[in-house]
Amino acid sequence: MTTIERTLCAVLAAAMLVLLFGCANDASVPVPTAGADATAPAETANTEADFTLKLGFDAEFPPYGYLDENGEYAGFDIDIAKELCSRLGWGLQLIPINWDSKGFELESGAIDCIWNGFTMNGREELYTWSDAYMDNSQVFIVKSDSGITDKAGLAGKTVAVQKESSALKALEGEENAELLASFKQLVQLQDYNTAFMELESGAADAIAMDIGVAKYQIRGKESEYTILDEAIQSEQYAIGFYLGNTELRDKVQAELDKMAADGTFAKISENWFGYDVCILGE
Repeated sequence: MTTIERTLCAVLAAAMLVLLFGCANDASVPVPTAGADATAPAETANTEADFTLKLGFDAEFPPYGYLDENGEYAGFDIDIAKELCSRLGWGLQLIPINWDSKGFELESGAIDCIWNGFTMNGREELYTWSDAYMDNSQVFIVKSDSGITDKAGLAGKTVAVQKESSALKALEGEENAELLASFKQLVQLQDYNTAFMELESGAADAIAMDIGVAKYQIRGKESEYTILDEAIQSEQYAIGFYLGNTELRDKVQAELDKMAADGTFAKISENWFGYDVCILGE
């Protein structure tokens, strides 16, 4: 056998070994059948068991969502969401957001829903909504020694409110134009913790806010603060999804209804508020 012949035999033998071992190593890799999309994943990862609900919330909005003394995210809405995801076999990712940017966060896909004492009134066309699960109203809170007893007493006063909040929207509504004009100043702040510091220091004379948040904030300090009897407006809370995402909304709604029917929703709300706030099914 010539040198050239020996070289050709060696090359052929090496090629056969590569083919044999290559096939053995690739035995676990699925091969698309004729007509199949070669770029499609071998398995569909978007199953119920694999799904994680990305919940967007304001982390400074107790009792609905906030960072507790242990450095953990807590709140009424968070507890409801945890129970719902547990029942459905979903994961839950809690994503604190800037409330000013909530619409962008939802549109970008960074979050799947806004679930955090979120008022649906006046926003009906902006999101796909769950059914309302809780009644709420916007109120004024003042220091008990302020001498302010009604909305008329706010004339010439500085009122604090959270940016992009339902209270701000209510105050800027046509029905409250005269009331708003009577204020010395309406100060928009990033969160209600800052608003309470402003009220305590005297920089603000009143805070416009959700009654549920107001009651939570003054719990144990009822002698120091007063919630005025006259509400700014009444409203309802619901879960906001990206406009058109009815598939996810329907799955969440179906499980919420079950939780309301079996008493789980009531039990969680009693832990936070002392009574059942659920209006689902009414």
